[in-house]
Amino acid sequence: MAHLTGVEPRPRIRHNDYSPLTPPPLGGWSPTLGASVVIPAHGGQHRLDLTLAALAAQTYPAHLIEVIVVDDRSDPPLRLPDLRPENTRIVPVPDGGWGAGHAMNAGIAAAEGEIVQRLDADMVISREHLEALFRWHHLTDYLVTIGGKRFAEEPALTPGQVHDAVRHGSPEDLFDPSALVSSSTEETIRRLDGLRASKNPYQVCTGPTVSLRRALLDEVRGFDPEVVRGQDTEFAYRLAQAGAVFVPDPDARAVHLGLPAQRGEHGRAIVRLVEAHLAHRVPLRRDLRKEPGRRWRVPYVEVVFDVTGADEPRIVAAVDAVLRGTLTDVAVTLTGPWTLLDGGRRWAPGTEAFDLALVRAAFGHDARVRFAESAAPTAAPVPFRYTAPIDAPPSPALLERAVKAMLEERVGLLVLEAPGGRTATLERTEAVARARLLAAPGEAIADVIAQTHGVRHATPDEFDKVSTTGREPAAQPVESTQSAQPAQPVRTTQAGAGTPGGGGAADGNATARPEDRAPRSRRGLFRRS
Repeated sequence: MAHLTGVEPRPRIRHNDYSPLTPPPLGGWSPTLGASVVIPAHGGQHRLDLTLAALAAQTYPAHLIEVIVVDDRSDPPLRLPDLRPENTRIVPVPDGGWGAGHAMNAGIAAAEGEIVQRLDADMVISREHLEALFRWHHLTDYLVTIGGKRFAEEPALTPGQVHDAVRHGSPEDLFDPSALVSSSTEETIRRLDGLRASKNPYQVCTGPTVSLRRALLDEVRGFDPEVVRGQDTEFAYRLAQAGAVFVPDPDARAVHLGLPAQRGEHGRAIVRLVEAHLAHRVPLRRDLRKEPGRRWRVPYVEVVFDVTGADEPRIVAAVDAVLRGTLTDVAVTLTGPWTLLDGGRRWAPGTEAFDLALVRAAFGHDARVRFAESAAPTAAPVPFRYTAPIDAPPSPALLERAVKAMLEERVGLLVLEAPGGRTATLERTEAVARARLLAAPGEAIADVIAQTHGVRHATPDEFDKVSTTGREPAAQPVESTQSAQPAQPVRTTQAGAGTPGGGGAADGNATARPEDRAPRSRRGLFRRS
């Protein structure tokens, strides 16, 4: 994402605590950003008519709104009712896929607004709904705003009734208050102080009403069209890895027509399909990866070694050390001059190209090992990246223990400094992505991470204890079961040596709380090849 121009620098939000942002009061400001409301729809013409009637009564300026209904092969095809926002059109879903994610991508491609709002085709939203969500996007461009919703059986309503009730500010009067069903996500949001205290706020971003700026949307390249159920959670997970902050706004009220779908045998089957998709694409859902023998589409940790100038035995030893560690949900990226092997050249023994050819022959068929000229700016969508010298691969339990410590302490960067000047780093992808977004020209990425997530420096033997269980980190609970209490603060450095984008010496070293610190041993953190 490019830096903002013509406005103040982006605010540096710590974790998901957006408290430094103060949105303008509803009705007391002048919006300027154009917005595209994208509605994926498959059938349900009458409910769509009610949704469009509510959209026609919004307080956000009508000339700044376009509405795109994406018809996902409805039979009969959807039509536009008379009562709708003026700038509304229907876009047919293209061939090659189905489902809300595929339809959303078609709508996004047609959208022209700076803000993109994803809205279900069975939502009656309050008149301030769009204004409440969009006002945040006028403050900065890396927010994802989430509207509220309650569920109701659909009463006999006309579009005119909905429009009048929304225009007068009382859409709830259309429904029996005793029959309205609260959303479970609203309770989670409340307990976690409006998600300010949430460890994984993406989990409540389930789709019916969500908005974000175009740049952030482009950064994650839209929805995954292969995910036909659970696509909103998967999308939100990738937004989190891009450094996004999630802001629910209670003033963005809505009623979802129809009761929650996850009921009965059919609902349970849908949940199983959702979990099958998320297991492969959302590594933080450790509860969905209970079988250690499997290989997953998105690994939990990426390990990066620069193999430039290294001989084959050292490279092979480093890769094998990672692959036989206690944390098996990993991928290894070997960066170096792999183009030396291109063009049909001969590889003379004793040359760098010959060693690289041996390595590629050894690991070229192992899907866990990748070859690249250089590492990508972040590990996204992988949530963690470990980078170490080729002659200092991790000891068997290092990744398991270090990742666990990062999760418990909520730090964004762990710098491991061993004797002899060797340094390894464990990065949290969301922290690096946000720091890259916020850093001023020439500013060290580690300095920004210290402000937004925290940086911890550690000595090698703090984590060098071989696990006696051989098990991977415990499953991370979903937000609905997490405590609302914020994590204890972690002492952070303001600069780092040997850290991503860093330069200069650190001002000080953070230390773990005694109960979090691993027992010390005499073995070094890094293996010697």
